[in-house]
Amino acid sequence: MNEQVLSMKKERPATTPSCAACALPTFDRACVSEEGTPSKGCPTFSRKKVLSDSNREYETPDVLEFARQASVQEAACYANRHERPYVMQPTKTRIVEICEFAERMGYKRLGLAFCLGLAKEAAVVEEILKTKGFEVISVLCKAGRTPKESLGLKEEHKIYQGKPESMCNPIYQARLLNHEKTEFNILLGLCVGHDSLFFKFAKAPTTVLAVKDRVTGHNPLAAIYLSETYYRRLKTP
Repeated sequence: MNEQVLSMKKERPATTPSCAACALPTFDRACVSEEGTPSKGCPTFSRKKVLSDSNREYETPDVLEFARQASVQEAACYANRHERPYVMQPTKTRIVEICEFAERMGYKRLGLAFCLGLAKEAAVVEEILKTKGFEVISVLCKAGRTPKESLGLKEEHKIYQGKPESMCNPIYQARLLNHEKTEFNILLGLCVGHDSLFFKFAKAPTTVLAVKDRVTGHNPLAAIYLSETYYRRLKTP
């Protein structure tokens, strides 16, 4: 075993981070409270260099301002924060939060990349954004009419077999919005994987209004909330 491999083994902690498995109450966690307890593999303590390198990124002025406004927006979504004792009172929907954040950042030109299955919803979203004074560039997933055969797909891979079918083209959606110089992009209902490609190729920062879930009316957490009952097959090997 060479020296480089040995060095890597020494630097690598024995336990990998698993915040999702932390069973501590919220305010007993080391990431939340100074007096909190770290769980096994807690990245607040086990990945100090990664943490330090990450925090240095906020020294870049545009990153700092984006992060600052995101945190300001986060707090603004709760009412009566001055009350003691304080009990959370959320007051703003996701679409309101997106509009307010874009205003805080001074964005004027927004991109809306959406799925054909949510075309009606996209029309409403675009109307809302324009009512708030934004210029909106919207682009559908099927824009460009690139055939699925160009990906090497066969008839068995199509939804409507035996007919010409356009592929979803998130790279075109991203590059079109890049070309139109949007300042902030909003994703609405792109498929799993297609959304990933959009993130990869988009230049402007992107947020998500809603994700696709064909079964639950685009509410993917429904299956998670019901994983002990109606969707318990999710946990069955």
